Amino acid sequence: MTIDEGKLHALAGKMIGEIGAAANGVLLLIGDKLGLFRAIRAHGPLTPEELAQKTGTNERYIREWLSAQAATGLVEYDPVKGRFFMSPEQIALAADEESPVFMGGGFESLAAVFAGEERLTRAFKTGEGIGWDQHCNCLFCGTERFFRTGYKTHLVDEWLPALDGVVAKLKRGARVADIGCGHGASTIIMAERFPESEFVGIDVHEGSIVEARAKAGTLKNLRFEVGRAQDYEGANYDLVAIFDALHDMGDPIGAVTHIKKTMARNGTLMVVEPMAADRLEDNLNPISRSFYAFSTQICVPASMSQRGRAALGAQAGEKKITETIKAGGFSRVRRATATPFNMILEARI
Repeated sequence: MTIDEGKLHALAGKMIGEIGAAANGVLLLIGDKLGLFRAIRAHGPLTPEELAQKTGTNERYIREWLSAQAATGLVEYDPVKGRFFMSPEQIALAADEESPVFMGGGFESLAAVFAGEERLTRAFKTGEGIGWDQHCNCLFCGTERFFRTGYKTHLVDEWLPALDGVVAKLKRGARVADIGCGHGASTIIMAERFPESEFVGIDVHEGSIVEARAKAGTLKNLRFEVGRAQDYEGANYDLVAIFDALHDMGDPIGAVTHIKKTMARNGTLMVVEPMAADRLEDNLNPISRSFYAFSTQICVPASMSQRGRAALGAQAGEKKITETIKAGGFSRVRRATATPFNMILEARI
């Protein structure tokens, strides 16, 4: 076997990048938990001593942490003054939780999958599933934080208006079900904007429903219930939404079939799924790389733990998702809009 030295060195560089990214992921999580990025945003430029004082941490650890972030490119370093600071772009990604591109929740989720590595390795051999409830709680919290910023930016102002006649119904007063709602970020965002409508968030995980109820506060037009997508209670919903959850289901066709039964005449099904092309060769890019990785660790195992074991995966693509929706009884499915990270499909009976 002849090795191309140029290709070898290029690939080795990628592998070093992979090791560095994995190692620094833990440090990013620590920085998020301890408020290090937020402190730099609020008080920078700072020396390591000053950041340690602001955050109640140890200077020596902080000095090494700052060096790692500067090498990564998530903070800037002024060698003349020996101070660290963040650019507006770095702040948007790592320090501002209200930013539409904030990524902190993703690293919180990574802690859960690393903690479950032994179980996942075993599942590769046995084919067993791993339910969401078998992961540590940081997966639920991290997932909510990761998706909530995008929902706040796009859901009410872009995605719902892209659906035929839905916003007008919501303003008049409609019945809405959010299936697989998790901690309820998407449900709460809609309920806050459309007080005339009635919203219910439904999820099979009781702990998530408890958390969603706590986050809902005093909203009067919103409730959360424990239930399965395939047999939840309720009827005459004008809008049923599934946010980044259909591909996690063991029986997505059964879920869509039941959703159809619970919808009002002329009701709408909105399915939000991770952006993906239909062919693997068209998904070989950085965004799909992340989605495939999380799908291998979380989404496919979750589906494999449920009856049906459909295991669509987070990169199923529009064609496969559309086929699933139509198999559940919907005759019309179209892509209403999209972002670099999500496709929003509208289905009508």
